[in-house]
Amino acid sequence: MRIAGRLCGLALLLSLSGCAPISDRVVLLPGPDGRSGAVLVSTGQEEKVLSEAYADARVAGGRVSMQKTSAGMVRDDYGALLAMQPARPRLFVVHFDAGTSRLTPASRALLAGIRSELATLPAGEAVVIGHTDRVGAVDANDRLSLQRAALVRDLLVSAGIAPAAIAVVGRGERAPAVVTADEVAEARNRRVEIKLR
Repeated sequence: MRIAGRLCGLALLLSLSGCAPISDRVVLLPGPDGRSGAVLVSTGQEEKVLSEAYADARVAGGRVSMQKTSAGMVRDDYGALLAMQPARPRLFVVHFDAGTSRLTPASRALLAGIRSELATLPAGEAVVIGHTDRVGAVDANDRLSLQRAALVRDLLVSAGIAPAAIAVVGRGERAPAVVTADEVAEARNRRVEIKLR
């Protein structure tokens, strides 16, 4: 009798779980600037586009139902999950005097703030990418961009950041902030980008 009772209970549980529709939920969140992109939700039978912040699509039984949610409801439903996201990368740019790996005075001041901000990040990782303008030979600019990135890395290490937490890349004149013709000096291209995460 006990076995029959357990089997009936198991059958009831399985039949009830078989009745519950399996559903998915998609909520479009805004970015840091408040804007949002768009997401296509498709079941194979039906498609809906989410294009406004907090648009909410629920998928069940091959159908997509749309509604609007709010920041508060997302916080209530997914607050713990959202809290586990890593911090968004932060980008800083420092500039250099022409043809050198010497920081401009304004960039030296900015670097102190960058070091203190990097120290507050949980993972404390940095990607340091050196760049040049288009004055000079390509191979010389490759070396100069790497020297600039290495200088910034050394300054971050001297502030207590672990060397293993800093990746260094030299891009030379290949990724300009401002596109110019060859042999044109452009101060905004003589830079190092520091991406903190």
